[in-house]
This record gives sequence, structure tokens and C-alpha cells, in this order.
Amino acid sequence: MVEKVLVTGGAGYIGSHTVLELLEAGYQPVVIDNFHNTIRGQGPMPESLKRVEELTGKKVEFEEMDILDQAALQGLFKKHSFVAVIHFAGLKAVGESVEKPLDYYRVNLTGTIQLLETMNTHGVKNLVFSSSATVYGNPHYLPLDENHPTGGCTNPYGKSKFFIEEMIRDLCQAEKAWNAVLLRYFNPIGAHASGRIGEDPQGIPNNLMPYVSQVAIGRREVLNVYGNDYSTVDGTGVRDYIHVVDLAKGHITALKKLKEQCGCRIYNLGTGTGYSVLQMVSAMEKASGKKIPYQIVARRDGDVATCYANPKLAQEELGWKADFGLDKMCEDLWRWQEQNPTGFSSQA
Repeated sequence: MVEKVLVTGGAGYIGSHTVLELLEAGYQPVVIDNFHNTIRGQGPMPESLKRVEELTGKKVEFEEMDILDQAALQGLFKKHSFVAVIHFAGLKAVGESVEKPLDYYRVNLTGTIQLLETMNTHGVKNLVFSSSATVYGNPHYLPLDENHPTGGCTNPYGKSKFFIEEMIRDLCQAEKAWNAVLLRYFNPIGAHASGRIGEDPQGIPNNLMPYVSQVAIGRREVLNVYGNDYSTVDGTGVRDYIHVVDLAKGHITALKKLKEQCGCRIYNLGTGTGYSVLQMVSAMEKASGKKIPYQIVARRDGDVATCYANPKLAQEELGWKADFGLDKMCEDLWRWQEQNPTGFSSQA
């Protein structure tokens, strides 16, 4: 029997790359998405998943659905027999979360509670949760390992991830049949090597690298660099960037971990190396052959100077590590951007 895995938010950036890796690993993903962060394309299937089908030659089962719609979730679980759920669905823009905190708590927390309740009802007790390094707040020490205190989050988005982690931990504690792997992502960038799927932010990108690549392709005029007076190599913020394909593969290893009846486990997915904003700009200039104009502007509230992972635990317990370095991340990002100058909508 092919194992069915429910992927919530599976048409998005990390979701679509993970769906591709699931198909390659022999799973049958069933994807739900409400198109909040995704281009619809022609017909019912999101453009990102149509391209995953093209790349793999395999079928993706997709239903348009909102995790806040409890009746729809119940119907879905009646129809399918899932071995596990990979939960990506949620709102994810840090800045927007500061302006609209209730939206973030409603969608991210209530949506997850409803998903967990539905899983419970139908006896599906294996979960991989898409968490974030934002749960660590302002780092007390570096590199960040999984024992670093969490909860000192600087924005509602990060707090929502932290609260969900706590809910899942409490659930695994209360009901021993539950197994969950919480994956704390650092900064995913890059795209599938084919250039067919990648990150397609709606509106102005919230993250550095899609913005940089849009400047390189000419969609945006200039990059704003927030602050150059941090105590870092060149004064700009330092982050741990990870190739999205490495990140996607981490979810496959997490599914294997669930089979060990692992209880609640937490892993950082990062490379362990930090790069500054200006180092990223220079790497993207090299990959694209384009000059990327930037201007220094004031720091953003809630930004920390430096943040990078200690990814050792994932290597020891999941057998996972990031394979791709900075050049590959930027080359793949540029290939995607060059082939899709306006994202998925250009051919949708």
C-alpha cells in the first residue's frame, strides 16, 4: 500500500518542493491549500503543483481547502487514510503579523487546533510541523541549538509558531500514541534545479533573497538594507540560509523518524553558517552577472544582528544534513527567476 501523507499548505514555496520530494520517495501526497500565498493558475490545480506533476511524472491529489473549515477537514479525513500529516499552512509575514496580530493567531493557532482535533478523531497521530528559528527570539548564544530557550519571540508570527510548538508538546505528553517532529527552519532560499518551481511571493517580498532576485531581474529598482551598524562582519544582519531542496528532504527524514514512535522531537534545519546581507547580495551578483543596487535604511524593529543554527542533532538523529552551499542556492534561485520573471503568473 502506498502511504498517503496529508500536506497542508502544500502549494506554497516549501510545500511544493516537499511534495516533489515525497513523490520521489514513493509517498502519495494529498495537498490542501487555500491559495492565500499561491497562484491559482488555470483550472483547479495550483500552477506550482502542475509543475511538480510535470517534473515527477506522477499525480498530485489536490483539494482547495482552508484549515479553518472544520467540516471540510472532517470530510477529507473520512475520504483518505493518512499515515501522517505535514503541516505548513499558515500566515507567514513577520511585518504583517505586527500589524494584524489577531489574523495570525486566528489562522495559525485556531487552524492548527482544528487540524489536531480532526487528526485525533480519525486516529492519525503522526505529525511533522513546519516551525521556525524565530521561536528562539534574540539569541543568548550562537550557534543556536535545540536547547536554547524559546518564547522570547519578537513578533506575533514567531509567537504563533512558539505557541503551536507548545500545544503539540503538551498533546504528545498527554497522549503517548502521538508522535511529532517539529522542524525549526532557518532561512530557506533557492529553487528546484529545473527552474520550474521556486518562491513566488505575492506583492512585495518579505524575505531578502526573493527581493534581491527581483532587483536583479529588473522588477524592483533597489534593495533596502535594514541597518549597517550591527556588530557583524560588515554591519549588516547575518542569517543562516538553507537551500529549499535540502529543507524539503528534511521532511522525508522526519517522516521516517515518526515510525520509531519518537514522541515529540525537535530539530533545527540550517547549514550552521551565517552570511550577511551584503555577502548575499554579492553572491547573487556573481550568480546572475547583474549589478544589484542597494541603499542602507534604518534598522527594522525586531530584527536580531546574527542568527545561525547548530544543525548537529538533525544529522545525528535524522541522518540529515544540508548538501548545497551558497553558490548553488544563488544559481538555482537565479535560474528560477530568469525563467519566470514574474513568478508563476507569467504562464498561469
